[in-house]
Amino acid sequence: MRQLPIAISMIRKKLPIGIQTFREIREDNCYYVDKTGYALKMATEGKSFFLSRPRRFGKSLFLDTLGELFAGSEALFTGLYVHDKWDWSRKAPVVRISFAEGTLHSRETLDERIWGILKENRETLGLRLTSSPGISTAFSELLREAHAATGERVVVLVDEYDKPILDNIDNPAIAAEMRDGLRNLYSVIKGADAHIRFAMLAGVSKFSKVNLFSGLNQLNDITMDAKYSAICGYTDVDIDTVFAPELGGLDRAEIRDWYNGYNWTGESVYNPFDLLLLLDKREFKPYWFETGTPDFLVKLLAKRQAWLPDLGRMETNADMLSTFEVDNIPTEALMFQAGYLTIDQVERSFGEAWYALRYPNHEVYQSLNNSLLKSWSPGESVAIANKRQLGHLLKRNDFAGMHTLFTGFFASIPHDWYRNNPIAQYEGYYASVFYAYFAALGLDIVLEDTSNHGRLDMAVKFNAQVYLFEFKVVELVPEGKAMQQLKGKAYADKYRALQQPIHLIGVEFSKEQRSVVAFEVETLV
Repeated sequence: MRQLPIAISMIRKKLPIGIQTFREIREDNCYYVDKTGYALKMATEGKSFFLSRPRRFGKSLFLDTLGELFAGSEALFTGLYVHDKWDWSRKAPVVRISFAEGTLHSRETLDERIWGILKENRETLGLRLTSSPGISTAFSELLREAHAATGERVVVLVDEYDKPILDNIDNPAIAAEMRDGLRNLYSVIKGADAHIRFAMLAGVSKFSKVNLFSGLNQLNDITMDAKYSAICGYTDVDIDTVFAPELGGLDRAEIRDWYNGYNWTGESVYNPFDLLLLLDKREFKPYWFETGTPDFLVKLLAKRQAWLPDLGRMETNADMLSTFEVDNIPTEALMFQAGYLTIDQVERSFGEAWYALRYPNHEVYQSLNNSLLKSWSPGESVAIANKRQLGHLLKRNDFAGMHTLFTGFFASIPHDWYRNNPIAQYEGYYASVFYAYFAALGLDIVLEDTSNHGRLDMAVKFNAQVYLFEFKVVELVPEGKAMQQLKGKAYADKYRALQQPIHLIGVEFSKEQRSVVAFEVETLV
C-alpha cells in the first residue's frame, strides 16, 4: 500500500517529536513515514470511516494529512506515494473538529467548545457567522453553505471524538451528559450526507453507534481491519528505512522488545511517541506509558478484584472487545482500547471471531505492573523500595531474604488499609502482589505453565537460572501443599533440558494472618 524507499538514505533529518501537523513535518524537513497510501485507498474506495487507536498513536497527524490532501496542498506531497495518483485540481472544503485540547467537565462547557469550533470553521472557509439557535442546526448550515459556496462537497474530520466522555468516565452522570452533547453534534453527519464527500471520526474508544451516533450506521469501522493495522504507528520496515540514520549505537532487538507489538489483526507497529523519544534520548524508558496511565483504570481493576497474572492473557470475542459504554465497560475492552493489551491471535469459530490478548511489549508489561503494584500497596515508596531490594536478593539467590521481605511487607500493612480496600478482601490478592513484584522488575515470567503433569503457577527465568513458584492459601489447603505439589507433579522436568539450576519455591499465605507463613525452597542442579 505504501511505496517503500528503494535506497535507504543516511541523511539525518529533524525528529518530529510532538508535531501533529503534516505541513510542519514536510516544510521543516522532518522524518516522515509515508501513510498516504492509506489515505488514497480510503478516499477512493469509501466515504465514511471510523478508527479507534490508543492515545499518542498518530491519529491526529493522519487526519491532518487527509485534510491537506483533500484541500489540494500538492507541494506538501511531492515525493510521496499519493502524489502522482491524485487530482490536485479538485479542492474540497475541509471541516475540522477536534476535542484534543483541554478537559471539559460539564455539558455547558462542551456546548461552548462546539460553538467555538463551528465558528472557527466558518471563518476559515470564509462563510458569514450564523445566528442559528442550536448546535445541530448550525452544523447542518455549515456543511450546506460550504458545499454551496465552493461547489464541492465537504470533508469532515473529527479528532478525539470521545475525549469529553473519557475525561469524565469515572463520573457516569457527567459522562452521560457529554455523550448526549456529542450525539447532538455527530447525528448531523447522517442527515447531511448529500453535502459530504468524505468523513472520518477517530478516537481512543469505540462507543456504540446506537448510543452516540444516533443512526450514523454508514461508518466503515476499520479499527480491526487487517488492511489498516499499520495505518497509525511505525512498522519494522519503517524503522529500518526511514529512521536508519538514527539507529547507530542502539540495540535493534531491544528496540523491538521494548516498543513493537501493537497489533490490530494485521502488521504489528511501534508507538511513534516511544520510538521518536528513544531516538532523541538514546535511553530505553516507558515514554508513552509515562504520559498518563488513567487512574480510573487502576481503580477499576482494584474494584473488580482483578487477578493480575491474568491481565496479560485474556480471551474475548468481538462483541465484548467493542463494548464500551458509560455504564458498561468490560475490563478487556478498556485495556485493549487504551493500548494496554493488543491482539495476539484470532480464531474464527461458530460464526464469530475470538481474540487472545497479550501485553504489546516490554514497556507496557513492566510499567503497568509497576503502576498496579503501587496501587495494590499502602505506600508507593514502600513498593518501590521493596521492588529494588527484591532485584538485589534475586541476583544473590538470597531466598531467606526474600522470605523476610515479603513477610515484612504484608505484616506492615495497616489493618485499616485491608478493611477499606476491596482488592485486599480476596485470596488472590497475595499471589497477585507477589507476581506484580516480579513483573514490575520486567522479568521473563511464564504463568500457569502447562506440562504433562499439571499447571505450574509461575516460572521465572533470570540470570541463567529457573525459578518455579507454587502459591497456596493455607485456609484452603493443608500447610506444606505448595512444595508437595511442585515435587509431586515433577514440574522441573520440563526445564531440565536447559541445563540450568532450577529452584523450587513453595509460597503459602494466610488470609487470617495477612502474611506469608511458609517460603520453602529446594534447588535442583
